[in-house]
Amino acid sequence: MLLAIDIGNTNTVLGIFDGEKLDHSWRIKTDARSTADELALTFRGLLAEHTVDGVAACSTVPAAMRELRVMLERYYPGLPTVLVEPGVRTGVSLQYENPKEVGADRIVNTLAAFHLVHGPAIVVDFGTTTNFDVVSAKGEFMGGALAPGIEISLDALAARAAQLRKVELVLPRSPIGKSTVEALQSGILYGFAGQVDGLVRRLSRELVPDAPESVEVIATGGLAPLMTDNSETITRFEPDLTLLGLRLIYERNA
Repeated sequence: MLLAIDIGNTNTVLGIFDGEKLDHSWRIKTDARSTADELALTFRGLLAEHTVDGVAACSTVPAAMRELRVMLERYYPGLPTVLVEPGVRTGVSLQYENPKEVGADRIVNTLAAFHLVHGPAIVVDFGTTTNFDVVSAKGEFMGGALAPGIEISLDALAARAAQLRKVELVLPRSPIGKSTVEALQSGILYGFAGQVDGLVRRLSRELVPDAPESVEVIATGGLAPLMTDNSETITRFEPDLTLLGLRLIYERNA
């Protein structure tokens, strides 16, 4: 079985693949201070019922990736491992001024999106930041847009406004909030849905000027379920997109 690990700024997602099938997945918090030994305890607890014969991982947190590397060398010596970093074959051409600036998760998502739709696409990854990754009809990473994530925005609002506080991220009864809590929920959720739709339309027209409607828009990330039903432009929801991309990259390199 292949263990796929996506280390994000807020959460780490792990998935076990049995061939092409995702057998099980877990979501845990990311702590950049965790040591290799602490990671080993966590992983061994989660994987107690699974036999791992390969690992594929990507990370946006350098310190966490460093400790993961140490943990794999110390506790899983000899296990075939593919870490998405410079030199790893991804099959994704980076049409970016400085390819070294592109996060590994964006490359992985690009590969997975093209594998699914075989055409132009935009991946909207709802995480600590909201990433818009633009994929050409040839599977190239064309660039995109980065925006503050939903939870970051809510935290900033609660911290900077004396009479506002953090609220549960659920849909209010109506877009017209009848209380401070509902007004915050409406502004955050429907406001972000409007941001997504506006950016997607602009990016689609830039990507395929003659047929922007042909661009598939794929939502992924921990907060994607909140937004999918309220966006007018998202066409499909793939919660395990990054894990799928890691499996594809592992198959190219292992």
